Amino acid sequence: MSINNNLIPGFNDEKDDSLKINLEKIESVDKCIVFYLNGYIDTYNSSYFQKCVGKAVDEGYVNFIFNCSALNYVSSTGIGSFTAFLKMVKPKGGDIVLLEIQPKVYEVFQLLGFSQFFNIKDTLEDAVGFFKQETPSGDGLFPKIFACPVCSKKLKATKSGRFRCSECKTILAIDVTGQVLLG
Repeated sequence: MSINNNLIPGFNDEKDDSLKINLEKIESVDKCIVFYLNGYIDTYNSSYFQKCVGKAVDEGYVNFIFNCSALNYVSSTGIGSFTAFLKMVKPKGGDIVLLEIQPKVYEVFQLLGFSQFFNIKDTLEDAVGFFKQETPSGDGLFPKIFACPVCSKKLKATKSGRFRCSECKTILAIDVTGQVLLG
């Protein structure tokens, strides 16, 4: 595995000073590429971001790992870009993993209710492992329908993680065993 922006023809044709992107192909996973994001994603550079990732889709990549360790801000438009990528690759049998998200960036995902839609991992090994799984982990616990412990609104969790109740806005966590916790 080595960083090489020549993996995708024309990838470096455009530049944006607010967002630098480097690529790394994951040989052990079919059609998998890592995007190392450095800077921020907002309304002004999201189209550049979408063009770059679109070039990867055009080259046949469908399994994306976005390394967000150097990404210091994402606006709601930027989160919309990640959602669009998910909609692009899912029908093609692909998926997305967000890696090493900064706490401030993760908070935006949570506040907008998107943290439950994305696979979020702490290490590259965990992200690669996610794509190598033959079947989703778990023993049929998810999706899980449960009542919010604060307002009793019926909620549905598709996987373990943290999210916000759509009714009372309380931050909830659901662990891999299906236990619901506050915060």
